[in-house]
Amino acid sequence: MSIVLTDLSFSLPNGRVVLSKLSASFNPGLTGLIGANGSGKSTLLRLIAGVLRPTSGSVTVTGEVGYLPQNLTLDGGTTVASLLGIAPVRDAIRAIEAGSVDPAAFDAVGDDWDAEDRAREWLARLGLPHVGLDDPVRRLSGGETVLTALSARFLRRPAVLLLDEPTNNLDLDARRRLYAAVESWSGVALIVSHDRALLSRVDQVADLSCGSLRMYGGNLEAYESMLAAEQQAALRAVNAAESDVRREKRDLIETQVKQAKRDRQGRAVAASGSLPRIVAGGRKRAAQVTAGKGREIALARIADAKERLAEAEEALRDDASIRISLPGTAVPAGRTVLTVRGLDAPWAPWQKTADDEPGSDAGRLAELTVRGPERVALTGPNGAGKTTLLRALAEPGADDGLAGPTGLADVTVRRNAAFGYLPQRLDLLDDALTVVENVRAVAPRASVNEVRAGLARFLFRGARADQVAGTLSGGERFRAVLAALLLADPPPQLLLLDEPTNNLDMASARQLSQALSCYRGALVVVSHDVPFLRSIGVTRWLRLDRSGRLADIDQLEDARPA
Repeated sequence: MSIVLTDLSFSLPNGRVVLSKLSASFNPGLTGLIGANGSGKSTLLRLIAGVLRPTSGSVTVTGEVGYLPQNLTLDGGTTVASLLGIAPVRDAIRAIEAGSVDPAAFDAVGDDWDAEDRAREWLARLGLPHVGLDDPVRRLSGGETVLTALSARFLRRPAVLLLDEPTNNLDLDARRRLYAAVESWSGVALIVSHDRALLSRVDQVADLSCGSLRMYGGNLEAYESMLAAEQQAALRAVNAAESDVRREKRDLIETQVKQAKRDRQGRAVAASGSLPRIVAGGRKRAAQVTAGKGREIALARIADAKERLAEAEEALRDDASIRISLPGTAVPAGRTVLTVRGLDAPWAPWQKTADDEPGSDAGRLAELTVRGPERVALTGPNGAGKTTLLRALAEPGADDGLAGPTGLADVTVRRNAAFGYLPQRLDLLDDALTVVENVRAVAPRASVNEVRAGLARFLFRGARADQVAGTLSGGERFRAVLAALLLADPPPQLLLLDEPTNNLDMASARQLSQALSCYRGALVVVSHDVPFLRSIGVTRWLRLDRSGRLADIDQLEDARPA
């Protein structure tokens, strides 16, 4: 079992090169695939899985492939058994148990007579013992859907496992179960992730950057240590190359000054008539030839020094930081920006009774009030309804009470400040508009110059601000979404963020933390990423459980490696 890439290249239909002449091999063990958003990680997995065809080169996979894409496209009317891939086997077994002797039924079962038992075993192993095989997929939360799809891959026992951001939307308990399942995997596993706890468990790290792939032995911590050493060496090389360029330019100026002095002296001698005209002319021509050759040599040295500088700068990674000032978002301490009432009523159709989950109603909140620049983390298990609740807080007309698809008929919401809502899919941009036009759409009173000044703080300077949103890389798109959210008019004094670090590379997650550290309004954040929540200075921790209880809790522990 193995994956072998040979001179693998892939280009988009518009000609943009995503991957160029990648060559690598992956053998049994865990490999973490990392890289900036837009570097081609998901594209590489799709090429290995056979979903895409390479522009040139080849992918050779030995053994069956189990592939979990980042964004699952599912028919909500299908059953869990169908998602697990065992529906035909179940139907055949039931037909045989009912007396059928059709050979097709026996062929459908093959050696999978224990398919149901193994399916329930994997569901329980990943924390889904409450999910039934006949349950419709639409009843599953985002995290439960991911876990069920993971169960399907593990159930097939493929030789090669490809996972694209598998911990997105997973609660802490689910993440720990996933870590245990991955660590016990004996085949080839290639995992795209920004989850530090998961990457601390891999055997090697594959870094996809600028279209090339580099392998580093060891886990994330070992990779970061080696990368830091490389970057220190690259920085020294840049400094040395910059010094060389300055020296060569200085030498050229000194040579030109000396030559100018000699020229003046030559002209003075010629004017004095002390030398025959033919001799003076010969010296002048010789001096011009020498000066020309000297200039050519000096310019060539400068060009060589600049080339060395460019090579050194290419090795030095750009880790630009977002530095913004958002005075308009400030909220005075004590001012109420959000009030939610009716939270003690059963408000979601799938919620269970209190007997379904251990605990009591002690500390249960019937009303949630957010005041001043509070930073509230909304946590809880998959399927509890965190996204539903957050979406309700952002629903148009929420001030009059909420009903309809969210099922929050008994919950009333009152917002006393301008707000911004960031859904999980970051779908705030119009792909047909430029970055400037997207921001002007949410800040119509701002001038173009004011918008450009704001975008510059989000690293969109000059022509970069005129890029069409549909052409942005993943990291650029994230920064554009963040700019549209925070530069809106009126400025948001309440932000509602739903799993904002999902699908973000480590640099983008760090940039998000930097931006939110400058934000002076109130935050309500749904996230399972505890290190991120700590980095933004969460002041209040809430937990929503599957029985509908919302309660204040102490700070969560993150899923650190054992």
